[in-house]
Amino acid sequence: MTLQAFLEGELAARREADLYRRRRVSESPAGAEIVIDGRRLLNFASNDYLGLAGHPEVAKALARGAERWGAGSGAAHLVTGHQAPHHALEAELAAFTDRPRALLFSTGYMANLGIVAALLDRGDTVFEDRLNHASLLDAGILSRARLRRYAHADAADLETRLAAAESGRRLVVTDGVFSMDGDVAPLPALAAACARHDAWLMVDDAHGLGVLGVGGRGSLAAADLDMDAVPVLMGTLGKAFGTFGAFVAGSEALIEYLIQAARPYVYTTALPAAVAEATRAALRLARTEDWRREKLAALVQRFRRGANELGLPLMASETPIQPVLLGSAERALEVSARLQEAGILVPAIRPPTVPAGTARLRITFSAAHTEAQVDRLLAALDEAGVAA
Repeated sequence: MTLQAFLEGELAARREADLYRRRRVSESPAGAEIVIDGRRLLNFASNDYLGLAGHPEVAKALARGAERWGAGSGAAHLVTGHQAPHHALEAELAAFTDRPRALLFSTGYMANLGIVAALLDRGDTVFEDRLNHASLLDAGILSRARLRRYAHADAADLETRLAAAESGRRLVVTDGVFSMDGDVAPLPALAAACARHDAWLMVDDAHGLGVLGVGGRGSLAAADLDMDAVPVLMGTLGKAFGTFGAFVAGSEALIEYLIQAARPYVYTTALPAAVAEATRAALRLARTEDWRREKLAALVQRFRRGANELGLPLMASETPIQPVLLGSAERALEVSARLQEAGILVPAIRPPTVPAGTARLRITFSAAHTEAQVDRLLAALDEAGVAA
């Protein structure tokens, strides 16, 4: 079989199974509304939870940063790419998360790959929630450690697996907020299990930072867990903070070790300093403007009340991620298309992103939305016949 024949066969199979993915070309900045193919749509498909991606202060900080520092960093952090804005942002992220140090990565995917592979090797074991983000699962596989997956959000199952674990280092890895279900991991119970079995706990709080906890300090702050309970915290900058990149926060020793041993950090060009400057502006807004979190929470509650009145098949989430479970990929695509016809963008999420039989609409909310827009979404869902 030629390569071309293989590729065409695989693509045809994906189309037949309603699993083929197509890119949309947006013609507008990120926001509560978005222009696609010349048509303005209500946007319930973004992770811009605090409405900062298009904030004028963030955009101005990016422009000023580019004027001062140029368009690119020119090298990896360990060569000449680590510039003053990177260093300042790391210090501010460390303070924000109440940890001694933070370390920037170019993407969350790379951060997870780098952290797990640096901490583990052959003979060690990594324990992962079955619904962890793909980057965490790939990190476990690529680390060369034994990968053990425990039942979703089930601390008792984790404890059973920890008790049966072979020798070697043990790392437990979980999302703080699960990106497709929107629920929060049982972090206190996971931390207690780790403490009893001499395991390290790592939390990917990509969808919790900026949104949960006092001052938006994330799912660990909401659970009142410190660095002793969770020594490794990963966060991203492209969701609630509205920019791009990622970081890990922890002890002085952790950060210094990752600088030496995390290959995606060592061998990747640093983020543009202008992006770091934009993120510093976004972090200031996220930290001080509590009204954004308050409004976001109110919009989520408004949606859930209305959805329950309509009998929509919601999942157990109190976060800005509100999945509507539909089952088949075909059904999810059909409803997503109906919503787009009504002027509303909500993506259909299908396997392998979610388990077979659990295709869904993934509705996400932003502080940039209005109550009227939430009500319009509810009316469109009702018209589309989504009720269970």
